[in-house]
Amino acid sequence: MVEDHGPAGDQRAHWQATYGRHPGMYGEEPSEAAVHAADVFRAAGVRDVLELGAGHGRDALFLAREGFAVRAVDFSSAGLEQVRRTAREQGVGDRTECLVHDVREPLPLPDASVGGVFAHMLLCMALSTAEIHALLGEVRRVLRPGGVFVYTVRHTGDAHFGAGTGHGDDIWEHGGFAVHFFSRALVDSLAEGWCLDEVAAFEEGGLPRRLWRVTQSLPG
Repeated sequence: MVEDHGPAGDQRAHWQATYGRHPGMYGEEPSEAAVHAADVFRAAGVRDVLELGAGHGRDALFLAREGFAVRAVDFSSAGLEQVRRTAREQGVGDRTECLVHDVREPLPLPDASVGGVFAHMLLCMALSTAEIHALLGEVRRVLRPGGVFVYTVRHTGDAHFGAGTGHGDDIWEHGGFAVHFFSRALVDSLAEGWCLDEVAAFEEGGLPRRLWRVTQSLPG
């Protein structure tokens, strides 16, 4: 088991408490990234999706409503309990599976077992570069040939990059929350051996946060 200390351990405690105090804090509407991912997955013939960092499920539930079979993964049991409850209420409980899991550990799925993987701002949590590369290896392992991975991350052009407390490895803590800001070099290194289909810039939320939406796929 991974040692639960430092910024990453603090983050786990933060989200467990936050989802407990503020159920449905991001609302029911899906993220822009999830809407895009649904179109990408559908065009690629993907029928089942693994979401990493599902939180309370606004995107996982949207994907289920769109007809995908969804595995929602998060390290917050409080968040995933909300996913289960809302999935039943929305009539998509049969298409929604929840797994409590820390992505710093190997994914609890067989090789080549999913068609698509989606992660909205999960990779830019307080994960080291080595942990991010290890996670990409796991994503590659569980995807079928021709599978698609869509992820979003805050990048080094974001207003909070370089602000607050630096932890090294492009991880900066601002307002009590640590973020790993992605350089383009990191994006390219994570795509080695993949087809890098798109790197698109967009903005979301306050400041606004500046992000990249990355789509990469495995050879068929």
